[in-house]
Amino acid sequence: MAAPCYIMWNGAVSALTSPWAGVACSAVSGTVMTMLQVKPVNKIRVIEWGYNFIAVPTAPLKMELVETGAVFATVTTGASVSVVNYNDQSGAATTVTMGTSATGFTASAEGTVTATRLLDYNLDTGLYFKKQFPLGREPEVGAAQSLRIRATPTTAAATTIACYIVWEE
Repeated sequence: MAAPCYIMWNGAVSALTSPWAGVACSAVSGTVMTMLQVKPVNKIRVIEWGYNFIAVPTAPLKMELVETGAVFATVTTGASVSVVNYNDQSGAATTVTMGTSATGFTASAEGTVTATRLLDYNLDTGLYFKKQFPLGREPEVGAAQSLRIRATPTTAAATTIACYIVWEE
């Protein structure tokens, strides 16, 4: 049997009655915004991550999958409306820590990041990106570390982004 896997989007997606609209990043050039953040209780393996821009951006966006150690952004809590079982619908719930300084989306404050571990990066003007890591080569994120998808615009224009992370516990 496969290990339990979970997916989280940067929004409440469990009771959609119409297509999901995504969330706007910062409209200030060069300003980082955490779009999605995960705080694991135990080590996790990132299987896949990706994003869609709802419209073609007017200038490139810097998109990062990054670990920021024990520094967390202030976010909208993920709760059960955003984290769902990916490969076993009736399986156990995720063990990640929920909360406004833990697992969630759409940061209102970034926190003071002093060190990072860049896991993947794109300077993108396309509409979508998806990356699945090869089996046995997935990046691991330790307990109580901050795994984030961050967006940084290169011009003063917000772009609406729908992003996700799939991980194994």
